[in-house]
Amino acid sequence: MTRNEDTLPNIDGLCNCLAARQASRYLTAVYDKALSPADLRITQFSILHKLVRSGSITMGELAGAIAMDRTTLTSNLKPLERDGLIDIVPSKEDRRAKQAAITKAGLARYKKALPLWSEVQSTFEGAYGKSPAARLRDALRAVLDSGFDPWADSVADADA
Repeated sequence: MTRNEDTLPNIDGLCNCLAARQASRYLTAVYDKALSPADLRITQFSILHKLVRSGSITMGELAGAIAMDRTTLTSNLKPLERDGLIDIVPSKEDRRAKQAAITKAGLARYKKALPLWSEVQSTFEGAYGKSPAARLRDALRAVLDSGFDPWADSVADADA
């Protein structure tokens, strides 16, 4: 045992973020594998789903809807746009803002992926339990209301 191990607290198993990220990486791999016949990753599927449900939506609204910073969102949208699954266009309300909209090809890909998603969703709920899975989703969504603003502009925060 090193000297630091004697004086530093043992936080094994206590980090909320690590536990959430481990579970997230695990489930991401499971869902990505299930969606691979549709040539989509779960993040892409989730984006397409939001666009199916919302229609055309600004980047800021989409980032908020999927709890993702705008830089990461932009990098996730590029392959979808490249493959013709979404269009990025100027906003109708503010020409400086950009909106994402699903294309016919994107809707077709989403429809191809939906049964694959439904199957993996059912398989997970069968293994984990339907009620525990619902409670897990509720608990994870509650984290989003815990009072943090992780994507706030740090310069603006310093000025506040």
